[in-house]
Amino acid sequence: MELERPERLQVMLTQDELAALENWRFDKRMPSRSAAVRELLRRGLASDGFLTAEMGAKSQEFGVLRPNGDGKTPPEQTE
Repeated sequence: MELERPERLQVMLTQDELAALENWRFDKRMPSRSAAVRELLRRGLASDGFLTAEMGAKSQEFGVLRPNGDGKTPPEQTE
């Protein structure tokens, strides 16, 4: 039975973020980049203990890696 996935999601990543995704994908032997992203989303949505974004937060404030270029920790990773 084939899963239907009619929706497309486009995500912009830095070179370092893409490298981290690819490294995780190959380490976990995921069959595709899309499968790796879906698995990471599943894990993230099932997790607890992260902060909610503040009103007016910008997309550029949420990075995958720390530090995110300017030495600041992304908002979702601070306490």
